[in-house]
Amino acid sequence: MKTASTQSSPAGARPAINIRLATLCTLAGLGLALSFPAAAKVEGDTIVLGAAVSLTGKYSTNGKNTQDGYNLAAKRINEMGGVKVGGKAYKLKIIFYDDESTSARGAQLAERLISQDGVKFVLGPYSSGLTKAIAPVTEKYRIPMVEGNGADRNLFTQGYRYMFAVLNTSDYYLRSAIQLAAEEAQRAGKSPKSLKVAIAIENDNFSQDVRDGVAEDAKHLGMQVVIDDKLPPELNDMSVTLAKVKALKPDILVVSGHEKGATLAVRQVAEMRIDVPMLALTHCDSAQIIEKFGKNAEFAVCGSQWDRTLSYKDRWFGTADQYAQRFEQEFRYEAPYQAAESTAAVLAFVDAFERSGSFDTEKVRTALAATDLMTFYGPIKFDQSGKNIAKSMVLYQVQDGKFKVVAPGKWASSKVIYPAPPWAQRK
Repeated sequence: MKTASTQSSPAGARPAINIRLATLCTLAGLGLALSFPAAAKVEGDTIVLGAAVSLTGKYSTNGKNTQDGYNLAAKRINEMGGVKVGGKAYKLKIIFYDDESTSARGAQLAERLISQDGVKFVLGPYSSGLTKAIAPVTEKYRIPMVEGNGADRNLFTQGYRYMFAVLNTSDYYLRSAIQLAAEEAQRAGKSPKSLKVAIAIENDNFSQDVRDGVAEDAKHLGMQVVIDDKLPPELNDMSVTLAKVKALKPDILVVSGHEKGATLAVRQVAEMRIDVPMLALTHCDSAQIIEKFGKNAEFAVCGSQWDRTLSYKDRWFGTADQYAQRFEQEFRYEAPYQAAESTAAVLAFVDAFERSGSFDTEKVRTALAATDLMTFYGPIKFDQSGKNIAKSMVLYQVQDGKFKVVAPGKWASSKVIYPAPPWAQRK
């Protein structure tokens, strides 16, 4: 499926990209498969970007978050007069395809965007697996790709020159939970070495990275990993792992399985009344654990790339909270970090276009490599591997039905509640 958007939807309305097939097939690039000139695809006063995102399949929730983030960025840029390049203002248009949450389809669509649609600047897909499939394609054709949803650290060991990521790598998602538990143990007069850690992850690259980061920090602090399980492929039952948790009584249970894993963990920990001092998860916001589980989600600790309470600010959206408000007005749901980082990927492209004064792919790639930009999402500065080295992860906890930032201390709005009270003591 291919869809296209010029970002003209009124505030509060869902962009046409989400509800209709494109009528524009953008045929001008059909003859470019062999030559691939460096000039970007421009239609009059419009620069065309392309993205394959997961609109169906297992990643469809976060795929929609990704698409919505891209759309909001393009709409806002266009409202503000467009991208200023060479003394002329250009609007943004994004061509989307549905990669169906499969790597093979994602790679195929990346080829199509470049060789048939003539797209010269690519926005990343959702998930590390899809990004890993698409990156070799954009690299082959020397097409810059800015992505915000492929966090697998292995992506940044391949020597890619045309891939840039605005997010932190996935091994950092829940390291701060381990560090926070260690700090709380010390405050209570205990050694971090006395703490026990349980890990349960989905069998994918992202979650494996989360697991490795947790295990590395636990080992560094002298903690004992007492459970190290893979979640079942369907992500529909983790009772075997939770039975071990009940028996071994770890001080922290780490679960990573995208939004389905977060939903499963909160639901079954509550159903089985598993007492664990800290339940640490990924993808809490996109899983909507507060909306779905209410009080049963209380005290869950969640790794996040971004939060609306952070004091970041830019010239396009203003503060992080102002971005969140605009997002909610447009799409009628709270802004998850997957959407925020997707918006930031577009802003990185816009900044590079304007600084390079060109749509030449090599000049834009050079400008991207030199990025030093503050956005509502946080600072963006890429190292030689293409990853963002300027931004920190945040950790929040569900307290009184809201996400409250509890780490790092510089950005914290609340103090962590640790240990979480046993179920028998909860109201």
